[in-house]
Amino acid sequence: MKVSPSRTGEGRIRPLPNLIFMSRWLQLPLYLGLILAQGVYVYHFWVELVDLIGAAMGNQAALEHVLTAVAVDGTARPTKLNETTIMLVVLGLIDVVMISNLLIMVIVGGYETFVSRMNLETHPDQPEWLSHVNASVLKVKLATAIIGISSIHLLKTFINANAYDAKTLIAQTVIHVVFLFSAMAIAASDRIMAGTNGTNKHSH
Repeated sequence: MKVSPSRTGEGRIRPLPNLIFMSRWLQLPLYLGLILAQGVYVYHFWVELVDLIGAAMGNQAALEHVLTAVAVDGTARPTKLNETTIMLVVLGLIDVVMISNLLIMVIVGGYETFVSRMNLETHPDQPEWLSHVNASVLKVKLATAIIGISSIHLLKTFINANAYDAKTLIAQTVIHVVFLFSAMAIAASDRIMAGTNGTNKHSH
């Protein structure tokens, strides 16, 4: 039986390969930092939601904060809470949720893929996508999440279309389409690679 050159004795890894392998733990502070960023987004979400509820109940300070938040340079500042104003605030909240989902995918999927197994196979709350996550799946899911975030921003821009010139609207639309085609290209290339790997396995 051939012994791997990076191993010595019974399953022991030589010092240099072991040091290189252990360097993956340097990513841990990065994921912990993203958890803190997630906390900031949760705080921001609740501040905006409380202001929206306060404005709907007639709180003048909350109303002023909401109207300032949705105001766009170049257009008249809203003077009351109407359907468009509520829609813009809610779109902002959805944007925060989608970015938060993106953070969860990066934190959980990245840690599971690049740092260490979390052994969640028997946990009832294990995310469905985590059971088959790898670098390729993670890339596709991140690209899909980015498209969703871009869609929200594009919708907010179109709601306030009068405040933007045609060049800005076209540029944002083109950027969104680029995100869309990039995600499709990533998914297609991963499917081709998966098919190639499967063919190679069968050939052996």
